[in-house]
Amino acid sequence: MDILKETFSIQIHSKWQGLTLDALLKDQLAFGKKTIHQWRMDKSILINGELKPWKDSLSEGDVISFEYEASPSAPAWNKEIELLYEDEHLIIVNKPAGLDTHPNTEKDTKTLQHAVVHYLLSKDHTGYAQPVHRLDRDTTGAILFAKHPGIKPLLDSLLEKRLIKRTYIAIAEGKLKQSGTISEPIGKDRHHPSRRRVSPGGQKAVTHYHCLQYNAESNLSLVELNLETGRTHQIRVHLSSIGHPIFGDQLYGSTNRHVKYHALHAKKLSFQHPFSHKNIEVIAGTPSHFSKN
Repeated sequence: MDILKETFSIQIHSKWQGLTLDALLKDQLAFGKKTIHQWRMDKSILINGELKPWKDSLSEGDVISFEYEASPSAPAWNKEIELLYEDEHLIIVNKPAGLDTHPNTEKDTKTLQHAVVHYLLSKDHTGYAQPVHRLDRDTTGAILFAKHPGIKPLLDSLLEKRLIKRTYIAIAEGKLKQSGTISEPIGKDRHHPSRRRVSPGGQKAVTHYHCLQYNAESNLSLVELNLETGRTHQIRVHLSSIGHPIFGDQLYGSTNRHVKYHALHAKKLSFQHPFSHKNIEVIAGTPSHFSKN
C-alpha cells in the first residue's frame, strides 16, 4: 500500500503554557522515546508553522503541527458507516451486528475497519484507521478508531487505565434483581475454541449491572452494564454464569434459536480527549432487533 505524508496539529491550552516542546511530548502526552527521537531527527514538528528550538517555552494558543507517514490500515471496502463523532485525530462509529471489528485473517476483507478506511480515503485522508478496542461480531455499538499513529498510543493508554468508559445494554433471559456486581475470573474453555468460562484460574473480571425493565410476558430483562475490566466475552460469560444468558446468545446458553443476533449493545462511550482535554461522550442508537424483544 502507498505510504502517504499527512499532518495533525494540537493547540496549546493554559495547562501547557510555559512548557518546552520536549516536556510536553514526554511528560504531558507520554509519547515514547523512540517516537520523540524520530520527530526530532526528521524535523517534522513545527510551532506556528516554523521550526523552533525544542527548549523554547510554549505559549497558550500556539499550534504544534506534526508530520507523519502512514498507509491505509486495511484495503478499502465501500460500505456506509454511521458516524457518531469525528475530529482530526479520531473517529467513533456505530458498529452494526454481523460485522467483525477488524480482520482476523488476510481473507477477511469486509470488516468495520475496512469500511472506515474507505470512508477516510474518500476524504483524502491517508486511510490510517486503527481500532482502540473491539466488539464481538454480533455485538453492536460505539467503537473508537485512531486516525493517525500519533494518537493511537495515547488512546491505548487511556483504555488500559480504564479512562475510556463504556456502558452497555443487553436483553437478558429471566428476571434479574435490580442491581448487582458479578466478580468472577474468566478463562478459556478448553472444550470449545472460541468460548470463555468462569474459571478460578482465569483473569480478574468485574461487571456491574442494573435492571432497567422486566417484561413478565416474555420473561426478559433490559439491563444496563458497566465493566471494570475488559475480558473477551465478559458480559456474555458473566450473565450466563448467574443463569441469565443474553437473549439469542446460543454460545452461552440462550435457548432462543429464532433471532439472528444476540442482544448486546455498546450504548455509550466517554473519555477525555488526550489533546484538547474536552470531554467526549457519544450515544449509539439502539439497533432494530432490540425493539422486537
